[in-house]
Amino acid sequence: MTPASTFPVRPPRDSSASTQEAALPFQSTPISDPADPRVEPFLQVRERDLVGRRGMFIAEGEVVLRHLVTSPLCEPLALLAAADRVGRLAELIGDQALDAPVYVAEQAVMDAIVGFPIHRGLLGVGRRRAAPEPEDLLTTLGREALVAVVHGIGNHDNMGGLFRNAAAFGVDAVLLDATSCDPLYRKAIRVSVGAVLITPFARLASEADLLSLLIAQGFEAVALTPSGTQDLATYAPAAKTAVLFGAEGPGLPSELLRGCKTVRIPMAGGFDSLNVATTSGIVLHHLRNA
Repeated sequence: MTPASTFPVRPPRDSSASTQEAALPFQSTPISDPADPRVEPFLQVRERDLVGRRGMFIAEGEVVLRHLVTSPLCEPLALLAAADRVGRLAELIGDQALDAPVYVAEQAVMDAIVGFPIHRGLLGVGRRRAAPEPEDLLTTLGREALVAVVHGIGNHDNMGGLFRNAAAFGVDAVLLDATSCDPLYRKAIRVSVGAVLITPFARLASEADLLSLLIAQGFEAVALTPSGTQDLATYAPAAKTAVLFGAEGPGLPSELLRGCKTVRIPMAGGFDSLNVATTSGIVLHHLRNA
């Protein structure tokens, strides 16, 4: 089979393509055999989640695919659509140039390719155009910037929720520590509703000194913790603010907390924590409106 990292730029148009397809703003290639090597990167999607995709990722559904085809940070490598969803694919692509091949299959064939009933009927394979170094990413930000830093986040739902909130509240960049999970994991992308594909992010090396990096770039570091010295409602962000979120349970390491301003979200007696994605939504809303 064709390696997962190989795609034809423009597949030859199949002579059996319908007249309806001829009116589309892109060429499409019908697929009738689930074993067709041209759709090998879409095979058994869930199993690929476990073994990795060699730097590529899967995008599902209309909203996520729209982010993929318009993102300046990522590029589509191939798209796969159920036959009855081709019209919607054409609408979301619009008049944008598309250099990726588009494959079309009947729903049963598409289900056989991906290994489960794919009700959304639209899939894409993409990759990041570049993975910037954290310092380089921070250097590109302006005199006013809001950065989210995630530390020890191993849950893909939480990671996707964090990125969704980051996009919703205009976060300029996200930094990930070395232990956090991959934002480009299929579930994280889906939960983020594609925000991962349009939000700049960089991963810190395991030996990186996060606080020194932030100070050198002129950021004030503020950390969320139940033991914070200040209520979130009274915190006024600096022009350049980096807000740190830790994993539920262990939270942020003490060495990081010592180097940050610490804030808390007051809660009812006997309860001291929220889901980290929920926390990020509350905090980022405050920081953007303070």
